[in-house]
Amino acid sequence: MKVRFGYVAMSTSEVMKGVSPSKTMTMKSFQKIADRPAAIRKLEHIAAENLHNTLRLLKHNTYNDIKVYRLTSKLIPLATHQDLADWDPFAVLQSAFREVGDYANTHGMRLSFHPDHFTVLSTPRPEVLKSSVRDLSYHMRMLDAMGLNARAKNNIHVGGSYGDKQAAGERFVDAVTSLPESYKQRLTFENDDKTFTAVETLELCERLAIPMVLDIHHHWVNNDGERPDELWSRVLDTWRTPYAQADSPSDDPLPPKIHASSPKGASDPRSHADGVEAGPLLEFLRRIASYTDAVDVMIEAKLKDGALFGLMDELKRYEEDGVKVLDGATVEITP
Repeated sequence: MKVRFGYVAMSTSEVMKGVSPSKTMTMKSFQKIADRPAAIRKLEHIAAENLHNTLRLLKHNTYNDIKVYRLTSKLIPLATHQDLADWDPFAVLQSAFREVGDYANTHGMRLSFHPDHFTVLSTPRPEVLKSSVRDLSYHMRMLDAMGLNARAKNNIHVGGSYGDKQAAGERFVDAVTSLPESYKQRLTFENDDKTFTAVETLELCERLAIPMVLDIHHHWVNNDGERPDELWSRVLDTWRTPYAQADSPSDDPLPPKIHASSPKGASDPRSHADGVEAGPLLEFLRRIASYTDAVDVMIEAKLKDGALFGLMDELKRYEEDGVKVLDGATVEITP
């Protein structure tokens, strides 16, 4: 089984110090600028710098053989703020977005977004649902502006239970069903660490034919006693649906993706540690290797790409035990 590792948004490498793709501007600072067009130009300048730094990060990834990367949602400051609803930054930023997308496409990178926690489709409040769909639309526009096809996904949690998890799940199904087809082609759902378990999230994925991103750390702290690999055959099936494989040729299917992290400590098992322990992750990967051709692993750790490099160094110790290092961010695992 081929396993590619990726990381989230920022680099902690010394060579990339100061290269931030999520520089921002608060609404308070924006409002202090009396000349509104000048304030908007400043926002657009910050966004252009974020996109330039994103391109620098992708080049850093290429140098280190990293093909899986999660973009920050904060590329355009204040993009979804209601007081700026009349502002459309995409025309000004078109070439900067396209440069990022062209580079990713040329180098075969798998990019994704993880819209923030306020994108909640299970909400009972119509105004929150409207805001959540608007946020999804913002992420859709960014991916479209980059020229990325539906292999680039937006990953979201189901959301809160609001005192009645079954009703919340049904609202989630209704909300997703009402989305345009193009949105569904770019969606994945992830289990969380407090509310919707892997089993519950998987059931919703199966109902909606949307692929599931299994977060094995979340599963360890929020489960009903089953091991994550015991769910894998069903999770794998969700990656074989038309939505999952939209824009993927039959000879190059999009691999399933999982999230991996390690707990910060016994007293804080839900928070992410600086790095990732190889042992528990490798145990899971070995259990699924016999019936999985490939999987992409998004590392969610405080050290970002530093955690990826540390994990690769640790995996080299297992080279006589069924782990073959293929490059700086890819391994082959035999059961």
